[in-house]
Amino acid sequence: MTLSLRSLKSVLASSLFLIGLNSMCHAGLFDDEEARKAILDLRQKVEAVDQARIQDKLALQGVDGMQSLRDENVQIKRSLLDIQTLIEQLRADQAKQVGQQEQLAKDISELQRRQRDLVQGVDDRMRRLEPVKVNPDGKEFVADPIEVKEYDAALTLFRKGDFKSTTQSFIDFLRRYPQSGYQSLGLFWLGNAQYASRDYREAIVNFKSSVDANPASSKAPEALLAMANSQIELKDTRTARKTLEELVKVYPQSEAAVAGKDRLARLK
Repeated sequence: MTLSLRSLKSVLASSLFLIGLNSMCHAGLFDDEEARKAILDLRQKVEAVDQARIQDKLALQGVDGMQSLRDENVQIKRSLLDIQTLIEQLRADQAKQVGQQEQLAKDISELQRRQRDLVQGVDDRMRRLEPVKVNPDGKEFVADPIEVKEYDAALTLFRKGDFKSTTQSFIDFLRRYPQSGYQSLGLFWLGNAQYASRDYREAIVNFKSSVDANPASSKAPEALLAMANSQIELKDTRTARKTLEELVKVYPQSEAAVAGKDRLARLK
């Protein structure tokens, strides 16, 4: 290469200066198109010199220079791989944290559900223990829930016709709840179970106790009629007549009184 880069640039600068000067002094000798062509030609020569210098430098470096570039390329790839690995690790950590948060949310939700169930269970037990108002025979009173449950269970046995079990259930009930508002009804159903079992003497005792416990009960007229029937079964006609007369006198408008009048007419 006969011209160095610095020399060529100097030539270019001088030429441009001369072209400009000649253009001003001798406008008739060069037109604008010729000036542009000269400038482009000189620029191409400068670029050629630059490219040649780069090639000369690479040639001087030789194999060592290429190896250096390869090493740098390998290092860059390793760095990129490390960065990718770090990114994947961060993603895995983030996914793990999200999973932990979701599990924590599930655990909290489960604890809240258990707490609600526990509170609901306590409320239900409290309600089962709280006294309730009942009105089984036109007379309202307060009873414990367990008391109501036991009375209903004994009455269910009677309706099923299991009179032996009914008798024992009402005996136990009246023993456990001597002041119960169910007392007159309990005695009435106990007397009926004993009557069905042909235990007439005990039936008479409990029918009378039922009427004495609550003369205003709707079951009182039926209790007197059942008591008279028990006395008739025992051939105690005289006492049965007195019982029927009491029924008709005290409860004249009851259905039991109508049946009592008919029974009195047939008694000798």
